Amino acid sequence: MAVSGVLSQRTHVRRKAPRTFLRRLFRRQKPRLRLETGGDLLVHLNCLLFVHRLAEESRMNAFENKDGVIKKEHVLAAAKVILKKSRG
Repeated sequence: MAVSGVLSQRTHVRRKAPRTFLRRLFRRQKPRLRLETGGDLLVHLNCLLFVHRLAEESRMNAFENKDGVIKKEHVLAAAKVILKKSRG
């Protein structure tokens, strides 16, 4: 019984991409941009993959420094490495 009470109090995880928000953002930033039907989903997927890579690299930096908590310095160092790798 206690487990079901805990599960009902958890926050709801979204299963869908915020498509209307992304489309509105694209229209405001680049009004003349023409995007494919699933283009907004590809942008959302790219953002999720970047955040995942950032989290993994930050975790590795924290582990190398023997810290139990990921700090701001770990994230900044990981961002530099990831952005340098993604330049091509």
